[in-house]
Amino acid sequence: MKTPMKAFTFAAGCLSASMALAETPALTVYAPDYFVSEWGPGPRIEELFEAKCDCDLQFKPGDLLPRVLLEGDKTEADIVIGLNTDVTKKARESGLFAPHSVELGGLTLPIEWTDDTFLPFNYGHTAFIYNTTKIDAAPTSFDDLLNAPDDLRLVIQDPRSSVSGLALVLWVNAVYGDKAAEAWSKLAPKIVTVTRGWSESYGMFTDGEADMVLSYTSSPAYHIIAEEDVTKKAAIFPEGHYFMVELAAKIATTDQPELADQFMEFVLSRDFQGMIATGNWSFPAALPHEEWPEGFKELDLPEKVLFYNEDEAAALRDQAIEAWRSALSQ
Repeated sequence: MKTPMKAFTFAAGCLSASMALAETPALTVYAPDYFVSEWGPGPRIEELFEAKCDCDLQFKPGDLLPRVLLEGDKTEADIVIGLNTDVTKKARESGLFAPHSVELGGLTLPIEWTDDTFLPFNYGHTAFIYNTTKIDAAPTSFDDLLNAPDDLRLVIQDPRSSVSGLALVLWVNAVYGDKAAEAWSKLAPKIVTVTRGWSESYGMFTDGEADMVLSYTSSPAYHIIAEEDVTKKAAIFPEGHYFMVELAAKIATTDQPELADQFMEFVLSRDFQGMIATGNWSFPAALPHEEWPEGFKELDLPEKVLFYNEDEAAALRDQAIEAWRSALSQ
């Protein structure tokens, strides 16, 4: 049984701890599930940023843009991280995001970037991944892929629910233009499954249920570094590969504007960027090639990148998806 003095001391200690907790500012960041998972970069980013900011960084995983648009000005988010270049037009037109004021001179993207609202943190190129022990001669061009035997088993993602799936239909459109529907008609017989998301597709590929999977040029780096497996390769096409950037943005109505600005600056720091390659298995947006991990330096990369700006992507999105849907429904 506590004496009155001990009880008072205990209560005072609890009160002090509660006051300290209440005084610690919180920064809420909406992020994709994969980003905040134990194998993603989120936990280490949280640890490093909290050491700098004397704050409580709170990641909230789940849907990004749909969630923010639904919540509107009442959103809990201060920052959204994980948006991509194919949805920035819709995000920008919402009026929910504010300029970031971060200096962009340190970016190492293969394209010029001048956007003052959406800040790149990593990038990748859409590609078909194959296993060299199962495919002796992988397609060396997009035309080769279209004309490959129909018993070649491909698995892709749905463009209506997956950013990689949307990138694929835009990639086909970028390569084939008004002949995109014809290209999809040739590709359709080879597609054994369309999954809702990337993880289901890639799991089917690694389980041997598909010969090739829609993924990214950076995907083989995981197998090289984490599994010491060099049998997974990206088929590189001279027609070019569709380029995607993942982005962070500050919410205009944040009640922690200084912390939000500090986090946006942190995104392009060496600490943050150094975790992206092996935390998010993609290419850092502000890290020189010579500072990439060894497994990334070994990757086959396209000489040509294909990219639609946000206006072009928004204008083409529906017709690109419809060309895909029509071909696969026949």
